[in-house]
Amino acid sequence: MSKRIAFLTASEGVEEVELTKPWQAVVDAGHTAELVSLDEGDVQLFEHLDKSSTQRIDRRVSDVSIGDYDALVLPGGVANPDALRADEDAVAFIRDFVDSGKPVAAICHAPWTLVEADRVRGKRLASWPSLQTDIRNAGGEWVDEEVVVDGNLITSRNPDDIPAFNDALLAALPD
Repeated sequence: MSKRIAFLTASEGVEEVELTKPWQAVVDAGHTAELVSLDEGDVQLFEHLDKSSTQRIDRRVSDVSIGDYDALVLPGGVANPDALRADEDAVAFIRDFVDSGKPVAAICHAPWTLVEADRVRGKRLASWPSLQTDIRNAGGEWVDEEVVVDGNLITSRNPDDIPAFNDALLAALPD
């Protein structure tokens, strides 16, 4: 049965492969992917610090609810999660999604949003190494592993981990 997966990003600063590769894995598995963002229009994707392509936003985070989706993917990039964690609607959506028990997959810098939502306490997470102090200060356990699944949270360190990240995401989707 096809699932509906939300990909939540800010309007810029999204690491392209951390959006496009999981997106393609979801679509290839027969599911529906939707880009949810803070505003309407397009999301500016980046390859590291250089602008790359854009992707059309499907819905604004202020117009969706967790009941609309079966899972949530949080791509990284430095500026992307930093902007998301400053937006009340985005933080509330992430908090409610984690609390729902549905899968939440965050890669690279995206666990910053989980820290902001106060949902890492007592959890093991992987992320870009510079987030380890933030995760620990928020009560989580940072680990340097390719992919970590702790309850409904799926986390990975960087783009090199995308194959394992995608496998864990697809395995976590409810039947």
